Order: sequence, then structure tokens, then C-alpha cells
Amino acid sequence: MSFVQHPVTVQAPATSANLGPGFDALGLALTLHDTVTAEVEGDGLSIEVRGEGADEVPRDASHLLYRAMSAAFDLLGETPAGLRLTCENVIPHGRGLGSSAAAISAGIVLARALVDGGDDRLDDRAVLQLATDLEGHPDNVAAALSGGLAIAWIDGAAAEAVRLDVDADVTVFVPPQAVATETARGLLPAEVAHADAAFNAGRAALLIAALRDEPARLISATEDRLHQSFRAEAMPASYKLLRQLRVEGVPAVISGAGPSVLAFAHGITDAAPSGWSVHELGVAKLGTRIVA
Repeated sequence: MSFVQHPVTVQAPATSANLGPGFDALGLALTLHDTVTAEVEGDGLSIEVRGEGADEVPRDASHLLYRAMSAAFDLLGETPAGLRLTCENVIPHGRGLGSSAAAISAGIVLARALVDGGDDRLDDRAVLQLATDLEGHPDNVAAALSGGLAIAWIDGAAAEAVRLDVDADVTVFVPPQAVATETARGLLPAEVAHADAAFNAGRAALLIAALRDEPARLISATEDRLHQSFRAEAMPASYKLLRQLRVEGVPAVISGAGPSVLAFAHGITDAAPSGWSVHELGVAKLGTRIVA
């Protein structure tokens, strides 16, 4: 197996999972991207990180991006002796905006692109499966890989996803403090009422229709009974903003495991609490892709 003899650059989008009722099933790609360049050279591993997380992420083989690349190289059959990585991070870490899914997706796509004939050796279905295995669930990585709205599920042990084209104005409110996904998941009950499960199933179906054709239905379509209220104690300011926006008629949800709040609207940046950052975004039509 041989490796390409030039740098490869990919961009991976931020994502928002759940979107209210679609717990662990829906993911939306957003127009906020991390950019990573990789080049096979020399021996050993060199990692440069600029932007989000630059003071926190490791610079060795434990870096998530490299772990994803290493897993992909294993499937492809060979790992290069030397690798240089340059990461330009824009997606906030630990805020429910899919930074780990972006890193995993970028790593796998980079590894495949660095190998001559990599697309033939590792097809898109295998890429989704590997990304899901690394992330633990398919909703964020499916959206990060494909762009648009991803409907994701596990069929037996196999990760599956369907991509839909949607268009929406999105505002993301990002608090200064992170909340670990493990912490947020630990607050969820082991069982839920049948009525609440049925409620969310209906709202999730409505949400797909609302994003595709009926935006006026978004306030109803983003209602949830399975996860957001249970996580409120870990992110009280986020939950307060969520309720405030919804009372004002703005379709708003906790983004992923939080604590960021996503609203399907523009022109509402003044609602941001002091110290929070705000991004007015759209839906990323393209997923993780080679740009140079």
C-alpha cells in the first residue's frame, strides 16, 4: 500500500443532535467547520492545534483525531511511519455541537484520502460504521459525514443513516462552561412512560415534516419529554434560556447533550445571556469533505 505524497485538507461541520424529540436518532449539520490538514512525512507524529481547545487537547497519539485516523489505517491495512497534522478548530468543545463527531469524521476521511485507492478499500458504509463505533452512537457522525439532516439508527450491530436535504435559519447560543456528555447522559432515567415515548415519536416525525415543508410547525415539532428536562440541573442557565425562547414562540432546543441552545430563527442574538457567544448559522449541505 502506498500513501499520497502531498498534504490533504478536510473540513468537517459542527452538528446538533436530538433537535428536541429525536433523541439519539436525528442530527443536523451546521455551517461551522473545523479544518484539518494531514501529510505523511518522516517518522513519528506531529500535531499542531489552533483555535478551540488548543490549550486542552493532547498532542500525542491519544488525540481523538489521530485515534480515528489510526483506526481507519488499521482497516486500510497499513499505518504511515510519520504523520503531520494541523488542526484549525472552530467548533466549541464540550458544548453539544459535535466537536468529537467532527474530529472522528475528519480523521477517518483524512486517513482514507491519504491512501492510494483508499475510497475503494473503505467505502462510505464502512466509514459510517467505524465512526459510530468510535463515537458510540450514529446521530452526530452521520450528520457530520453526510451534511443536511441525518436520520440514524442501529440495525442489529450495523449503523444506518438516511440523509435529507433541509434548509433552516439556525442560531446557536454557546455558554462559557462545558458540560461533559457523560454527565448529561447520567441524569437520564433508566425507563420512561409509554405516553412520553409515544409523544416523542410523534413529535420527531412532525419535526422532519416541519424542517422539510412546514416551518410554522417547528414550535410544536421541537417539543420533548425524554431528555431535556432531566438534564436541567446540570445546565440551569441553558434550560432557562430554552424556556424563555419557547415562551416567546421561538422553536428552541438543547443542542445534543448541551449546554448550548439551538433555535430555529435568526435575528434573536440579543437573547444571549451575558458571557455567552452566539452564532447565526444555516444547515451545511455538505458533510466532511476534502477541500485541498
